[in-house]
Amino acid sequence: MADKLVDLGNGFWSIRGQFRIAGLFDVGTQASLVEIEAGRFLMLDAYEPTGPTRDAVLALTDGGAAVEAVLNLHPFHTRHCAAVSGMLPKAGLYGTQRHKRVCPQLDWQAQTTDQEAVWTRYGEHLAFSVPGGVDLVSSSEHVHFASVLAFHRRSGTIHVDDTFVAGLIPPPISWLAGDPRLRLHPTLGGALRKEPGAAASFREWLRQLADEWNDARQVCVAHRCILRLGPGGFRQQALAALDQAEKTLAGHERRYG
Repeated sequence: MADKLVDLGNGFWSIRGQFRIAGLFDVGTQASLVEIEAGRFLMLDAYEPTGPTRDAVLALTDGGAAVEAVLNLHPFHTRHCAAVSGMLPKAGLYGTQRHKRVCPQLDWQAQTTDQEAVWTRYGEHLAFSVPGGVDLVSSSEHVHFASVLAFHRRSGTIHVDDTFVAGLIPPPISWLAGDPRLRLHPTLGGALRKEPGAAASFREWLRQLADEWNDARQVCVAHRCILRLGPGGFRQQALAALDQAEKTLAGHERRYG
């Protein structure tokens, strides 16, 4: 899958990129550009595009000088942080505590992307949310469930890495599977806090998110796709994903209460 820049309208662009497992299977990755006012942008998550896509991103952002900040929203997506910092040297660099730990050589801002101070600073343009009942930074390097989700209301676009997934099945098998649907990342069971009430907190968070962000018209999902939604589609698909995860949630409750 070649890099591409997708204009979703109303000041939102999705950067679709490549990420190969074992150098072979391209599962894809993403970042997003949000125009917060004329000539000022944010980048959501870090990916350094190549070729014509890189040229298009730099042309859109005055050679990168118009990108005010890079908001790294997924704690375990760190591979491109240094490269993007080099590509956008004037942008303020925000991340989670894990970003700071893994890439200590970069000039991180004091506030982290899961903190209210950052959400308030950019709240005119984006709504943010962190899943309930789970740790944002898992103690396991293999549990990549939690992230900071961002919703750009002007374009009706949700940007999410890993908490929700869609389109994981590659072509040609995906051609037989029909349209992709939202699913919860398969590491949910390992992400839930090992304490009573964690599963209930997660359900409450997701049901509230489904209601509050129900006017979303598209979801940019890591790793493979942009999911287009009809009216009420986000609520419907988010709650369906929650229903599919009920076995995992119920099992957690039987173990921890």
